[in-house]
Amino acid sequence: MRKTRQDKRLEPDLSNDAAAVTRYAYKASLIGAAHQFELTEQGLSWRVAGRSAMWPYADIAIVRLSYRPVSMQSRRFRADVGNADGARIVILSTSWQTAALMAPQDRDYRAFMTQLHARMASAGSRAVLVGGLGPRVYAAAMVCVTLVAMAMAGLFVRSIATGEWAGASFLVGFAALFVWQVGGFVRRNRPLAYTPDHLPEALLP
Repeated sequence: MRKTRQDKRLEPDLSNDAAAVTRYAYKASLIGAAHQFELTEQGLSWRVAGRSAMWPYADIAIVRLSYRPVSMQSRRFRADVGNADGARIVILSTSWQTAALMAPQDRDYRAFMTQLHARMASAGSRAVLVGGLGPRVYAAAMVCVTLVAMAMAGLFVRSIATGEWAGASFLVGFAALFVWQVGGFVRRNRPLAYTPDHLPEALLP
């Protein structure tokens, strides 16, 4: 069916709005409203738990990207964004849907973070862009991982020496699970610095 000229006049022109505003939202819990974020021409607008603000891109002081899996969702990414006044907001790549489902929003999260960095760069932002855990936290995590690995290796050697094959098999399976989960967390969250045009792939879905 052809549209008349009057029909065309009645349709809103959303092309400029779509180009000017990028939106993202997620639910941090089943209770409460969604956390909402918008990238506008003026800056990053957000509404979280009844609070709201508009941060000009040039006022954003730090962005930290990290990989934060949880039991309900192994592919969960996080961005901590802070402004010059010390305020901070958290943006997650997953959203609670039901009591048993935390849904990933990989494409929307990646697009939002990419666009945020691009707009910050255009505004001349001097924000600190870092990825992974803080150096001290990462060092502590590496010490814990090393101690656990040494303990498991000692138990495995002892099981072999005493002929406890069932225990040795259990340790092998546990070690594989440990390397898959904890190893991936440590590898992705290695401390690093990055630039707005080269976001760390390991810290994005």
